[in-house]
Amino acid sequence: MFSMTFLDFIGHASFLITALSFYVRDMMLLRALAIVSGFIGIAYNYWLPAGPLWLVIFWLSVFIAINIIRIIGIVLERRKIDFNDEEAELHETVFQNFSPVEFRKLIRIGEWRQANNGEQLTVQGHVVGGLKLLFNGEVLVERDGSEIGRARDGAMIGEISFIQGGAATATVSATKPCRYVSWSGEELRRLLHRNPSMDIAMKHVFSVDLMRKLTV
Repeated sequence: MFSMTFLDFIGHASFLITALSFYVRDMMLLRALAIVSGFIGIAYNYWLPAGPLWLVIFWLSVFIAINIIRIIGIVLERRKIDFNDEEAELHETVFQNFSPVEFRKLIRIGEWRQANNGEQLTVQGHVVGGLKLLFNGEVLVERDGSEIGRARDGAMIGEISFIQGGAATATVSATKPCRYVSWSGEELRRLLHRNPSMDIAMKHVFSVDLMRKLTV
């Protein structure tokens, strides 16, 4: 019959915390979990009945030190960058996969705009020219004159044209006063091309946005 000793429990806890860290999106929390897992792993490998495994303990200590240094770097990085309330909300909700520095680069090339009730943000068959993100409000999405959906806070507008090129595939109109961020397509592409990690993070944003729209 299987029985678990306290030492076995410690070993399993170390691997469980490591596995949990793979599901965490926030880099600070991920590294914190890795540090906790490392310390538990050190305790496990030190108290083994056969004696301490110093090679494993050494490398776990190295990994802990690296993660501590990176956490310090993240804290210092975040202290240097201040976001206003709107920017902070976007970073925490839509762009959480972007580091503060990356998000600052992204928001710097964007332009905050207002749309009145009935104003068209894209017109089917016409060139969009960029990418838009609805911060608050609601928009009506129509194709060939028929409503195909509505989008609200956090929705991307013009993302298909941005990704694939070509004209807008639908007409998007504000159903109430809206506030949104607009990026020039050419300028945004240059930024993402220069920063591969931002390009990957933006693709994740598009994927999440698509899933939201499909489930509404």
